[in-house]
Amino acid sequence: MIPKIDSISITTIKEKNVASIVDWFDLHKQSFYTIGWSYLRNHQQMEELFYRSIIQIHKELPRFKNEASFETWVTSIFIHTCRELSDHRSLQISEESEQQKDLFNALDQLNESEKEAIFLTYVKGISQEEVAHILQISVEKMKELLFSGIQSLRKVMGDRLTYNGCKEYHEVYIDYLGRNLDRPKKIELEKHIYHCHDCQEDLATFQDVMLTLSNLSDKLEDLVVPSDFMEIVKDRMAEKEKHRLQKNKKRVRKGLFIAGVFVLLIGIDFFTKTSSNLYYTWTEEDPELRGFLQQDLGERLNLESESKGVKVKIKSAIADDVQTLVFYEIEDTKEDNQYVMNYDDGVSVENQYEIMSPETNPRYYPTDSESDVNKEEKNVFHGKISLLPIKKDNGTIKLKITKLQLIRDSTDRNRITAYENVEYETGEWNFEIPVTKQPSIEYALDKETEVEGIPVRFDKLTIAPTATVLQYGINSEQSEKRIEALNFDNLVVNKKKMKSDLYGGISYFETSQDMNWSTFQTHFGPLFGEKPKEVNVQFESVQLAFEDHKTIELDASKEYPQTFEYAGSTISIDKVENGQNTNVVISDHEVKNRVYESLQFQIVGEDGNESNPIEMDSEGVLVDKNGVEYDMNVNPVAYEEIEQPRFFVTVQRMKLEGNNTGEKVIPKRLEIFGYSAMKYLDDVVKISLE
Repeated sequence: MIPKIDSISITTIKEKNVASIVDWFDLHKQSFYTIGWSYLRNHQQMEELFYRSIIQIHKELPRFKNEASFETWVTSIFIHTCRELSDHRSLQISEESEQQKDLFNALDQLNESEKEAIFLTYVKGISQEEVAHILQISVEKMKELLFSGIQSLRKVMGDRLTYNGCKEYHEVYIDYLGRNLDRPKKIELEKHIYHCHDCQEDLATFQDVMLTLSNLSDKLEDLVVPSDFMEIVKDRMAEKEKHRLQKNKKRVRKGLFIAGVFVLLIGIDFFTKTSSNLYYTWTEEDPELRGFLQQDLGERLNLESESKGVKVKIKSAIADDVQTLVFYEIEDTKEDNQYVMNYDDGVSVENQYEIMSPETNPRYYPTDSESDVNKEEKNVFHGKISLLPIKKDNGTIKLKITKLQLIRDSTDRNRITAYENVEYETGEWNFEIPVTKQPSIEYALDKETEVEGIPVRFDKLTIAPTATVLQYGINSEQSEKRIEALNFDNLVVNKKKMKSDLYGGISYFETSQDMNWSTFQTHFGPLFGEKPKEVNVQFESVQLAFEDHKTIELDASKEYPQTFEYAGSTISIDKVENGQNTNVVISDHEVKNRVYESLQFQIVGEDGNESNPIEMDSEGVLVDKNGVEYDMNVNPVAYEEIEQPRFFVTVQRMKLEGNNTGEKVIPKRLEIFGYSAMKYLDDVVKISLE
C-alpha cells in the first residue's frame, strides 16, 4: 500500500516547500522505489525518476486541492514520470530472481494502461478507486483493464493456452475475486460455476495469476534501496538550483552630467512622468528593476544590513498575484567576493504563513554573474529572488538571511565539481520590507487551434506586473499520435514581444474535468503598458509520439548487416550474434532530414515470445535547429547553450537472454511500435481580447 500521511504533514510540506518533499520521499522511498522498479529496473535511472518527480511535485504542489489523498496525487505524477523514462530505459538487471524477471517481462508485454492498472492494484495493493484516479479513468474502465490484462498475462504464463469460460460472466470476475460482488450476482455466479467446468477452470487460472502477482508484491518488499540513494537525489536538487546562467543585454553607463540635469529639472518643478522615466534610466544600474520603477510598479527602498563585512541592500520589492520579486545588492567590504541569495537555503520569511499565499511557488531565477552590471565590480553582485505572493493588498515582509552562497569563477566549466564544493558566508541579515500588491488582469480566452492535427485550446491569459501567464489545454483522444510537450517562443501583445521563460518553462497545471484534455501553464516576460486588445501566440516546437507498427523478419541465413525502410529512413540491423545470450545491434547514423529521434520496439524469438533484454545501451548525437551536430562524447557542450536541440539515437545495442533450458536465442522478428520526434513550429495564433 502507498503510505498514508496526515493533514498536518501536508501543511508542513506546503510550508517548507521542496526540502520537505525530498524528506517525504526519503521516508517513503521503499514504496515508490518498487513502483519505479516495475518500469525501469535500473538503479541509475531510478535516481533520475525520483529527481524529476520531486521537481514536478514541487511545481504542482500549490494546486493540490485535497480532492484525492496526497499519496494518490503524488503517485499520479510519479507514474507520469515513470512513463516518460521507460521509453528510454536501459536494462542492466542483476537484483531480480529468474521468476521475477519472467513476471516483469510478461507485464512488459501488456499495453501501458493494463500494466499500470494490474501493478498498482495487485502488486502495490492500492484500491481500484484510487488507481482509477491516478490513471484518470473511470472505475469501470479500470475493471476492463484488469480483466484484459490478466487474460493476457495468463496466456503468456500458461504457454498461451486457451480458456473457454462463458463470456457473459467475464464482467464479474474482477469483483468476485476481489470480494466486491453484490450478493445476488455472487450467488448467481457460484451456481453457474458449480455446473460449468469451463468457467471453473477459467476462474481458477484467473485467481492463480492474481496470487502470482501478490507473491511478487511480497518479494518486492525485499528490494534493497541503495543506502546513498536519496543523498544522490538531494545533491542533484542542489545542483539544479545553481545550474544555468542567463545573460542580459549590455547598456552604457552615463556620467554625472545626467544627475546634474535632473537636479535642474527638479529645481524648476519639471519632474513629470517623462522626467521620472529619464531619471531612472540614468540612475538605476539594474535594467530590469529600472523597467519596474519607470512604470511606478515599485519604489526604491535601499534597506541595508551588514554582518561579518558583507553588506546586503534590499533595493526594491515588486508584489503581485504571481510572486513577490525582491531586487538586492550584496557587497563584500573586505575581499573581492560576490555572493548570491538562494530561497530556502539560508533565506526565509519569518512571517510567511501570516502574510503570504501558499497557492503558488516561488519562481527560480538563475545567477546572472555574466551581466554587465555584475562585471563592473568584483566584490558587488546585483540579483533578484522570488518569494511567494502576499495575501493582502499590502504588508511588511520580515526577511531573514543566515547564509549567502559564494559565486565561483564563471569561467569554471566543470559545473558538477563546482556544485559539489559549494561555499557559503554565514551571518545574520534581517529586513522588514514594505510591499504593496500590484493588480493583475485575467482574460478568459475562447480559442482553439490544431498542432500537427491535434486540438489545442487557449483558456486564460493572466497579465501581472512581474510575469504574463498563458493557460492552455492539449487534447489526448488520439492514440496514433499525441503531444508530449508543446513549446512556445513568445507572445506579442500590443506589438510588444515577450519571450517564453526559459527557467519557468512549461508546467502541468491541473487535470481538466474533461478527461480528454490536460491543462498546462507557460510563463512569459512581464507586459508594461496599456490594455491589450489582441495577443499573438508564437509556437516554437512540439514533441510528438507516433504509433506506427512495422514487423521485420530476421533471416539468420543471410549475412548482416541487413537494412529496412521505416519512417522514411534506412535502418540497419548491424549484428545478430546467436548464442545463450544473443547480441543485437541496430543503427541509423544518417540524422539529416530524419523524421524520428528514437524508436519503440521489441525483438521476438522463434517461439513467438518477446526476447528478454538483460542489457541495453545507446549512442546518439544532439542536433540544433540549424542542423549542427554535437557529439557530446567528443566535444561536451552545455545543453542549454544549444539552440533547440534534438537528440537522435544512432546506435541501439541489446543483449538478449536465453531460456532456462540453455537453448540459444534465435531472434525471428523485429517489431516496431512507433517513434518519438520533435518538430519545429513557426505557427502564430491570433486571439482577440475584446
